Amino acid sequence: MSKGILVKNARMVNEGSIAEGDLLISDGRIERIDTEISATGEVRVLEADGRLLLPGMIDDQVHFREPGAPHKADMRSESAAALAGGITSFMDMPNTNPQTVTLTALEEKYALAAERALANHSFYLGATNDNLSEIQNLKPQQTCGIKVFMGASTGN
Repeated sequence: MSKGILVKNARMVNEGSIAEGDLLISDGRIERIDTEISATGEVRVLEADGRLLLPGMIDDQVHFREPGAPHKADMRSESAAALAGGITSFMDMPNTNPQTVTLTALEEKYALAAERALANHSFYLGATNDNLSEIQNLKPQQTCGIKVFMGASTGN
């Protein structure tokens, strides 16, 4: 097993520009970007041949349907599909069954994702007429946002 990945001769897209060069990944993190990097040690070399290399993208509105309807979609299958398309992080909507409208349901969803999700993840807490106290007790780091459905939603 290699200890790193060296992407050679890529066109790297970042911050509104495209730079040609090499990118070295060590221990799952970008270690170096330069015009020329030599492979050393146990590094797997990938030749990009001028192909575009994009940063991982974030999908801020997914409907993975778990819990409640895993026959439609689940965290493992949908996060695998996301990764295959370059999505490295997702934010799942609260309209599951049961709805993610309590802190307990939110914690259970994170626990489920810890076992099944293959990508970085966060979850929205749903706002209802009956869960103002849940929202007031919510810490900002517990969720990516609060989702308000103005009409009917899954599970109600």
